[in-house]
Amino acid sequence: MAKVGASGTDLAELAEHLVKNGTRKVLGTSRRVRVVFNRKIIVDTTAATLVWEHDYFPQYYVPLKDLQGDLKETQKIQIDGHTKASVATLTVAAGEGEADTATTDRVVCFEGIGSLDSATQMVRLEFGSMDKWFEEDQPIYVHAKDPFKRIDILPSQRPIEVKVSGQTVAKSNFAMHLFETGLPTRYYLPLSAVDQTVLRKSQLVTKCPYKGEAEYYHIVINGNEQQNLVWYYRLPTHESAAVAGMVCFYNEKVDISLDGKPLERPKTIFG
Repeated sequence: MAKVGASGTDLAELAEHLVKNGTRKVLGTSRRVRVVFNRKIIVDTTAATLVWEHDYFPQYYVPLKDLQGDLKETQKIQIDGHTKASVATLTVAAGEGEADTATTDRVVCFEGIGSLDSATQMVRLEFGSMDKWFEEDQPIYVHAKDPFKRIDILPSQRPIEVKVSGQTVAKSNFAMHLFETGLPTRYYLPLSAVDQTVLRKSQLVTKCPYKGEAEYYHIVINGNEQQNLVWYYRLPTHESAAVAGMVCFYNEKVDISLDGKPLERPKTIFG
């Protein structure tokens, strides 16, 4: 089985796992949650629930009664002869004057799950299979934000130096220190503090719900290219606006000295 809750995971396996083993955590929210699919709002609810299928981030589950569209069950998940969940397809007709319909098979319906009220039928719409998600009037990206995670960004005049393969590639007396729950401190430096001769533009783009869309640079030292070692945000989210245009190196892959003292490389999934 793929990692529980991963995008593209086998939905029948996921549903069976959650029904048998429960969720990591659930939390109701009073936020208005809206979902757009095929250019139509198919969910508009203030009764969504954040469900942690794994430890990393939550998914939104919405009440079946608040979902618009044609649901068709494709596979039942039964425990002891009782249907506890079902994988389904969702078909949504086009808007007025438009001919196209759209269908997704990334839907699971639950007859109650974890500590949720078993009388409430909840639906899991895979985040990436929908067109747009909104919390109140704010678009959200990648996945639902974890309310237990926060970002603090603090300016610091402590001297910082970054070395790659023993060569200094960045040095500054100013940086923004970004503290994100569960991750190592990230040090954002002015682009002008980096040796421009070692930078090579990468085509990689990644997205983060807390910081925005990141672009990357490779680093080339003595002809050896280390890919996607540096990232930056041109237009970060409001909460991360302080690091706009600044660059950050993977602590896990470079050597960083702060205040003249070498920092230990953290061990994370990015290392």
